[in-house]
Amino acid sequence: MTITAPTPGSPPTPAAPAPMPDGRHSLAQKTRRLLGSAIPYLLAVVAAFAVTAVIILLLGHDPFKAFQAVLTTSFKTPNGIVETFHKWTPITLLALAFAIPLAAGRFNIGGEGQLILGATGAVAVGITLSDLPAFVLLPLTLIAGTVAGSLWAGIAAWLMQRFKVNEILSTVLLNFVSFQLLDYVASEVWPNVGAGFPATEYIGKGAELPTIGKPPMHYGVLLALLVAIAVAVWMRRSVGGFELKAVGSNERAAKVHGIRAGKVAVTSMLVAGALAGLAGAIEVTGVHERMLEGIQSNFLLLGIIVGLIARGSVVAVPFVAFGIAVLEVGASSMQRAAQVPVELVLITEGLILLFLLASDVISGRIKLRRKRSNG
Repeated sequence: MTITAPTPGSPPTPAAPAPMPDGRHSLAQKTRRLLGSAIPYLLAVVAAFAVTAVIILLLGHDPFKAFQAVLTTSFKTPNGIVETFHKWTPITLLALAFAIPLAAGRFNIGGEGQLILGATGAVAVGITLSDLPAFVLLPLTLIAGTVAGSLWAGIAAWLMQRFKVNEILSTVLLNFVSFQLLDYVASEVWPNVGAGFPATEYIGKGAELPTIGKPPMHYGVLLALLVAIAVAVWMRRSVGGFELKAVGSNERAAKVHGIRAGKVAVTSMLVAGALAGLAGAIEVTGVHERMLEGIQSNFLLLGIIVGLIARGSVVAVPFVAFGIAVLEVGASSMQRAAQVPVELVLITEGLILLFLLASDVISGRIKLRRKRSNG
């Protein structure tokens, strides 16, 4: 410890301790920041489950039995694990399809339609080119689905850029068009008459994703993981990712610094559509082996919930999506074990988001008051 030079008539004053080395200091800061960001999530989850428990009690059921079923089903058996990862795949891709435009200040609510167009593109190639060998047919099928989803999102992007049509309106309306397209393709173009509901013929064997393990888990899970990593690296390390976040943070300032905000916004929509289209292609090639009515499930809603809970962070999206997938897989088990309606799982997911947003509002007001009192 060093001693500072004293002023006349005052005792020596110890100097401030030397700062820690940069590595240790930054590690401590990162740890505190991580813990600080984790607390709101933990509180939101606890509050959501507490409210859900009250609802279950009012319905006359046992909340502990219900929560045990919903939280453990994914891990009890190999089937539960595989089903969870199969749910995780489209939820993650749809959440990324929402989070990427969100980073640019745009809202893609068309993941549902983009997934359906991706499934349509995959089915078109998987059926019409079914005689091709697998090493050619499978990549073509996945690429066709990805491109189809991107083109469908491109319609909304073009309307947004050319005519200033709000992308929320256009993407939602395009969802309804995609429902009619699915019904037409499944009922008129490649109908499976014996299915008893709108569904296409099965794709060629060469277009099916390979599987691993027993029960079989398709390789679309690994593909989605690689895509999520690539998106995270692109957002954090590339010029395109920097421009995307710059436009979302302050579009006017980004334009002043030479960033073409319109181009960035359009690109974000095209990338989002490609991801949603890939999700549709994976559902066709890895799960259903055809396109059928309802293939989109509730993946759009879950993707939006995941994207908002992750606060638009593409790094957090896969982890949040896994938690949501666990809840979704456990929902039916909860209904069987505790006679609790499966809709309560969706209510719980919505409550988590609601309490998380409320924590943001409260923390923002606390910071504002501190700033005013210090100022």
